[in-house]
Amino acid sequence: MSVRHALLALLSEGPKYGLQLREEFEARTGEVWPLNVGQVYATLQRLERDGLVAAAGEDPVSEPGTQGAPQKAYEITEVGSAELAQWLRVPPDQSTPPRDDLVMKILIAIRIPGTDVYEVIQAHRRYLVQLMQEWTRLKGDAPGAEDDGGGPGDLAFGLVVDAELFRLDSVVRWLDAAEGRLRRAAADGRLTAAPASASAASAASGASAASGAAAEPVAVLRRRIGGGR
Repeated sequence: MSVRHALLALLSEGPKYGLQLREEFEARTGEVWPLNVGQVYATLQRLERDGLVAAAGEDPVSEPGTQGAPQKAYEITEVGSAELAQWLRVPPDQSTPPRDDLVMKILIAIRIPGTDVYEVIQAHRRYLVQLMQEWTRLKGDAPGAEDDGGGPGDLAFGLVVDAELFRLDSVVRWLDAAEGRLRRAAADGRLTAAPASASAASAASGASAASGAAAEPVAVLRRRIGGGR
């Protein structure tokens, strides 16, 4: 996620203060990605250094809703507007597969003696399905996120949840495909399935017990929805 370009997008609507930018950033992204105000000001300083934003007005003034030293508002420059327009239209680099921890774990599990790779796949599948259920429940709890009848923040949250559900679903589908491929390879004699050892069974039990932690990041979002909406 590019905080740099997100701030440029907010400033394209008009001059704004740092605290205002942080609040609007969180609201526009469905309150899913919290942003530290220090990161906002550090990013603004870099944007100003690069000529993408400039101070709005000649003298700093007290930022609304704050106490302490006067702050200055920022506005986007023509160079910043051009940078934002270009960024929006340049696709992210998807040409090289990312180094995915889950893919690496499955590849390694195939080679470790005494490891039941199918059990490893099932443990991860169970975790992902639980996450999908939590995200779906969150979407149902957020007013307007399900039926597009809420405000901009609800719409943003709904879009974020949809993206996460599609991403998780694609990972589950990959696990299903990987299991099918491995079973066919085992049937053809191209893969020797090693029997699960006692230590592997113990690790599987521990992974199952820890699967409740899958909901922890989502639980934070649930509290956000309950308290901030």
